Amino acid sequence: MTTKLYEKDSYIGEFEAAVQICNQEGELYKVSLNQTAFYPEGGGQPADRGTINNISVTDVQEMDGIIWHTMDKPLKPGEMVVGKLDWVRRFNHMQNHSGEHIISGIINQKYGYHNVGFHMGSDVVTVDFDGILNEEQLWEIEGEANEIILANLPVKDSYPTKEEVQQTDYRSKKEIEGQIRLVTISGIDCCACCGTHVAATGEIRLIKFLGVQKYKSGVRVSMLSGEAAFADYQLKHTNAMYLSRLLSLKPDEIGDGVVRLRDKNIALKKELKQLKKQIFQLEKDK
Repeated sequence: MTTKLYEKDSYIGEFEAAVQICNQEGELYKVSLNQTAFYPEGGGQPADRGTINNISVTDVQEMDGIIWHTMDKPLKPGEMVVGKLDWVRRFNHMQNHSGEHIISGIINQKYGYHNVGFHMGSDVVTVDFDGILNEEQLWEIEGEANEIILANLPVKDSYPTKEEVQQTDYRSKKEIEGQIRLVTISGIDCCACCGTHVAATGEIRLIKFLGVQKYKSGVRVSMLSGEAAFADYQLKHTNAMYLSRLLSLKPDEIGDGVVRLRDKNIALKKELKQLKKQIFQLEKDK
């Protein structure tokens, strides 16, 4: 069994460990350590990346309690090694996962809907809910979520006893056997979760919805949190400023300006089509 350092402290970015097993699989090597801070893919959260003894870790998976690190060079069983996470990637995951907890908690409290699917992609985070939400409701939820960020509430994890679990109201997407880990934002959300999270909501920085679409009997919400949300805002702001200069319009007039251009383009296409018909008829009558 591998000791999971990330469950004890999500902020461990560098650690020492002993190599237990190193198996070659094709051109790659699967390495297990006695302990690791690398989070394995699971629960909608991607695997961490980084290095062990300066050798790149390209994937991390858990199987039967053992965490396997995929590497392109071998390590010797018994040797002591140093693992270093790609901290930018890890913290991005912590911000996005914590942001999802806030959103799911608010929606569950306000509408009684459940989070039935969660995926943290490289460009966007998607969360599936078993009920319908419109854009107006989502903008209201987004506002409440960012107020929670501003409040800088603590994000705590705990390992309750079976008796405590039976007395606790918490969210979970599936039945859990064995020890349950609860992640709690007081008054906002309590969820059974194995992922990595920030210590306080203020570290999330920003939550932004990107869109919503109908999915099965509910909706799929696209969102970003933290540095990813801020980077998305910067990109869209840059594009908005470019269009503003290109169209000689104020930023808040861009939408109406684009609509006018679209309508003018449609009218010109109709006029061009009519002119082509007239030219064809004239040439036919010669």
